[in-house]
Amino acid sequence: MASKLQGLRIALVGPIPPPAGGMANQTRQLQQLLTQDGASVQLIAVNAPYRPEIVGRIPGLRALFRLVPYMIRLYQAAGRAQLLHVMANSGWSWHLFAAPAIWLAWLRDTPVIINYRGGHAPDFFANSWRSVQFSLRRASMVLVPSAFLQQVFASYQQSSAIVANILQHNVFYPAKTPRALSDGEITAPHCIITRNLEAIYDVATTISAFALLQRQYPGARLTIAGSGPLLGALQQQSRQLGLDHAITFSGRLSPEQMADLYRSADIMFNSSLVDNSPNSVIEAMACAVPIISTNVGGITHLVTDEHDALLCAAGDHQAMYHQAVRVLHSAELRSKLVQNGLQNSQRFHWNAVSEQLSAHYQAVIMAKDKQV
Repeated sequence: MASKLQGLRIALVGPIPPPAGGMANQTRQLQQLLTQDGASVQLIAVNAPYRPEIVGRIPGLRALFRLVPYMIRLYQAAGRAQLLHVMANSGWSWHLFAAPAIWLAWLRDTPVIINYRGGHAPDFFANSWRSVQFSLRRASMVLVPSAFLQQVFASYQQSSAIVANILQHNVFYPAKTPRALSDGEITAPHCIITRNLEAIYDVATTISAFALLQRQYPGARLTIAGSGPLLGALQQQSRQLGLDHAITFSGRLSPEQMADLYRSADIMFNSSLVDNSPNSVIEAMACAVPIISTNVGGITHLVTDEHDALLCAAGDHQAMYHQAVRVLHSAELRSKLVQNGLQNSQRFHWNAVSEQLSAHYQAVIMAKDKQV
């Protein structure tokens, strides 16, 4: 059966790796999967490399050298495409990239779908909703990846539809014999963190929780897969706690390397302070890893406490430690979390997401055709 996306002309606007990150990875995957299903996709990267490269070292000038080519490519793409799909975020990213995309599409009389992401939306909208709404009025539709963001938009009387994040289920899948399903207590656990080393992800709290865990389980190991400005501070924290021998900072990993890391893990910690629908949690579920997470932002819309994850308050390393002990001690609890997590992860497979996305694409295009 031919895909409903076959033959559609789509201009996709968003960030791409490098650096890797949630929205950049989602943009790249979306481009590949839409193309795979027969759509004609032109990607307009908001973080295209500077030309010449030396311009990237000059503040002010580098913004000009990125924005001007971006606007030109955007204007040209809007004239060729049946619709623009814009991956949008909060802060300056909205003002510099998403809002101009809406207005240029309007000038070219091309429908535009805003795919809004990011856990900072409540704070951003509280300060900037008037300017955001001024541009959003020209958009044909708003898509969000979670019920959390849908509720944020609804609080401003802005309708939105949920289209879930995409899981690379051919990459992120369980081991033949998931470690979490072993019988009895796990006495030498491998714990992991798969978030960037930034303040909002509060990796320091997980390290403090792991320090307590390591006292009870001397064979415990922690791998931190990510990069960011707090690397030095987190390494210093590790040294001060006497955990150099037990903590590995692996840096940024490829998707395949990350999947292998998940399959080697007994627990995935997520201690973020702000969050929406993190791919790391979805990937961990798909790889059959028990999850211990904070209950901030959209997390409670993504997983359910005591069902497919164990949740605790942000910044509470003692609670994270106690939840980890529960997981390691009880094979029954691990099995419940893993089996329910695997089931939950299926809603992020492309076959489910593409059905939702193609329906929204067709609705926007048909609405435009009726106007003509």
